[in-house]
Amino acid sequence: MISLFIILVLLSITAQRVGCFSLQGCQVQGVWGPDMKVLCYLVGLSRVPRSLPAMVVNLDLSQNRFSNLQENDFQNLSQLQVLNVSQNEISTIESRTFSNQGRLELLNLTSNRLIGISNSMFTGLNNLTTLMLSHNNITTIELHAFSSMKHIRIIDLASNKLQTLDSMHAVFVLSTLEKLHIGDNGLYNFATEDLRGTLMNLTRLDISRNPLSEINMTSNVFQSLHSLDSSYVGGGHSVKWFFKDPCFLNALKNLMLSGVNMTPSELSDLIQHLSCSSLENIQLNYLNLTDSDNLVEQVCSFQPNLKYLQLQGNNFTGLKEDVFKNCTSLIHLDLSMNNFQEVSKLTFKHLHFLQVLSLAYNKLFVVSDDIVQMPSLQMLDLSYNNIKYIFMNQSASTSKLTHLNLFCNQLTQLFSSSQFQALGGLAELHIGKNLLLEISAPFSPALVMLKLLELRKNKLTAIRKHTFINLSALQTLNLVANQIESIEAGAFDGLSHLETLLIGSNNIASPLLEKGIFNGLTSLKELQMFSNYISYTSTEKLERPPFLQLKSLKIFTLNSQGHTGLLHLPANFFEGLISVTRIHAGNLAITTLDSTTFTYTPKLKELDLSNNLLKTIDPALFKPIANLSQLHISRIDLQSLDFLFHVNFSKMFLLRAVGNQLQVINQKHIKALPSLSFLDIRQNPFTCNCDNKDFLNWSLHNLKTQVLHFYGYICAYPPGSKGKPLHQFKTTWCRVYSEFILFISTSVVTILVMACCTVYHLFRWQVAYAYYLFLAFLYDKKQKRKSDSKYTYDAFVSYNRHDEEWVMRDLLPTLEEQYHWKLCLHHRDFQPGKPILDNIVENIYASRKTICIISEQYLGSEWCSSEMQVASFRLFDERKDVLILIFLQEIPKERLSPYHRMRKLVKRKTYLRWPQKREEVQLFWHKVNMALKTLDDGGENNPILRGTIPYDL
Repeated sequence: MISLFIILVLLSITAQRVGCFSLQGCQVQGVWGPDMKVLCYLVGLSRVPRSLPAMVVNLDLSQNRFSNLQENDFQNLSQLQVLNVSQNEISTIESRTFSNQGRLELLNLTSNRLIGISNSMFTGLNNLTTLMLSHNNITTIELHAFSSMKHIRIIDLASNKLQTLDSMHAVFVLSTLEKLHIGDNGLYNFATEDLRGTLMNLTRLDISRNPLSEINMTSNVFQSLHSLDSSYVGGGHSVKWFFKDPCFLNALKNLMLSGVNMTPSELSDLIQHLSCSSLENIQLNYLNLTDSDNLVEQVCSFQPNLKYLQLQGNNFTGLKEDVFKNCTSLIHLDLSMNNFQEVSKLTFKHLHFLQVLSLAYNKLFVVSDDIVQMPSLQMLDLSYNNIKYIFMNQSASTSKLTHLNLFCNQLTQLFSSSQFQALGGLAELHIGKNLLLEISAPFSPALVMLKLLELRKNKLTAIRKHTFINLSALQTLNLVANQIESIEAGAFDGLSHLETLLIGSNNIASPLLEKGIFNGLTSLKELQMFSNYISYTSTEKLERPPFLQLKSLKIFTLNSQGHTGLLHLPANFFEGLISVTRIHAGNLAITTLDSTTFTYTPKLKELDLSNNLLKTIDPALFKPIANLSQLHISRIDLQSLDFLFHVNFSKMFLLRAVGNQLQVINQKHIKALPSLSFLDIRQNPFTCNCDNKDFLNWSLHNLKTQVLHFYGYICAYPPGSKGKPLHQFKTTWCRVYSEFILFISTSVVTILVMACCTVYHLFRWQVAYAYYLFLAFLYDKKQKRKSDSKYTYDAFVSYNRHDEEWVMRDLLPTLEEQYHWKLCLHHRDFQPGKPILDNIVENIYASRKTICIISEQYLGSEWCSSEMQVASFRLFDERKDVLILIFLQEIPKERLSPYHRMRKLVKRKTYLRWPQKREEVQLFWHKVNMALKTLDDGGENNPILRGTIPYDL
């Protein structure tokens, strides 16, 4: 029972882990666990993927093509807490679609095509706190549509077609609601008497962009309301406000009235009616207010505790001296996007607590010191004006200004050192996108607190020595997008605390780097030198490496150099960067890298070599950087990942090799990256065969590594699979019993080899005999089909070349000249150019007899053996005396025994032996002549041959 229980638990755990990182059209952000986020946005989905992991907590399905949500779409996703299905085409949601989403806290259905909310649409969402339904076509909401939402706090119904408050009754009975957005719904009237509930906890209400003609506060239903957004109400018509009791909104702190079609007097009356409310933030943007409207003075009079006032996008050209006399509590004033050309020195004299002032996007030419030196001002935004000068009283008291933004003005030179005397507390100074041609003098010693200096997008061509020597606290210096081509030695002296130096998009060339321009930047942590003109002609080491003193540098960016690229990187280019962890060296057209390039960067963790021309990578290149965790090698024309086999990448968690020539990823590549979490190898010409079997199975089933965009990988080979998705390749026949098949194949081959060796050693002659016997059989059948077949020779003579002298001296003259027999001799009668075996078979069958001249040498000859075997087959097949054996010498029994067929012949037949005595020679030739004359009795009835003594075996 215990074992069964354990098995069931394991099965349950496995069931919870169904799925994998490689989801079709989706990406897993993070790792498997309680915070898993799955991104499936903008991938053209029309159905919710079935392979989503059950443990997903945050699911983004936005910007797809869903037309409806069905009951089973999310049934297996019980752990969901955040679901985003915005920007789809959803018009219907089936009942019980969310019945299993009891943990869901946020549901985003923004920008769909819903037309109504039914009572059962959101059943099961007991824990929902935020529901976003804006930008749909909702016209009706059933009475109990939100009744299951016991913890709902935020509902956004903006930009729908709910034209009456009665159609929103289901919303206004939610006692837990804190924020409600019903703007842009076509509401013509807003009367609290139409509301059936009391929203005791509602703190923020948005009714903006409705064509309201009246706003009626006749009942105290918004007792906790802190923020009311009524911007752009009225739809071009005047809006009337009615209050039964002005103190109904006594908790109101924030009132947005931007863009309403109300006269300044109507606005003034409204704010006066809200005198019970201690407003802290009023937005009066885009109301076409002018200097003569006196609205600002009245607002300040009615709301003396005002802290935030926004007057953006009006038509102010100047403000009166005492306009803010009663707004002494203001801490944030926004006057941006008006028509100020100058501001009076006395305009802000009453704003003793003002901390933030924005005069951006105006037409200011000058800024006087009374603004810069306001007693409490900390942040001053003067960006996007026409400022050419800033005047500051050298004897003025010290300013508390910490942030000064002068971005995009007309400054041609910086202030003199004395002008900065009052800005000793300045921490950030933005002077980007001006017309600065040079910095003629060092920055003022007064700027001892300055931490960020932005000078980007000017026209600086040179940085002189000691320019920043007084900025000892500076941490970030931005010189991007100038025209800098000269940096004097000592230009960065004094920047002992500088951590970030941005000098990308300039005209810096290689010779400049060898002048020690970075000397003294011992605290530098980030250096960006992208888009300059650095280039080298070889990988030879530099005599003066440029970064020797940057011992603390962490991030180095070198991307995109010049018109042709960096081409070659000197072997010791990174010498000195002992602390660097990130190097971006992409888009440099590098063709080779010296194997010692990264020996100077032992702590490197992220390396980007993308968009180069490397093609191959020497594994030795990565051996000094064992801590590498991110490698980007996209579009370098890489042929394979075999370099992984020879490098210790135990800490690598991200590898990008997009747009290369990779065809096969095998098990060895996978095992070489044990800590890999993300793999991106899109746009490679994959081979769809069993070579990619392991990679395919691993991508589809592993729960550790996410193969990014895997379902978009396309086959390039073989031609029949070109253009097909890699994930559709069937690996069943590749992986089933592959090891077993290999074992069987190996075993069979081994057994066959051993059998062949055994047969060759013990029965090689018998096998050879059988082979030739078979050939003879085939030839015999062929001859029998020829009805007009005739013999060409009387006898075929089979002999060894060692016995050729006897044949030519004794046999040939006797049988041909004396007895007139026609003999076939191989050296004389074989057809030139024809295979020997074919000559043997054809001539044996073209002769009435075969004479075998047997000797020790004959028995050792392969071709002689073949000739005898063919003749033997003819003997057995035709049952005729076609074989004559002539022994030139006595053959021992043990020499004859391997030729078992010959042995049987000798036992059964008679033979002729060359006589040792001269007087017996004549009788021998007579016997041979008689043997040649015999027809088909096998010589058994020949009285002469019958008396021959058998050979004793």
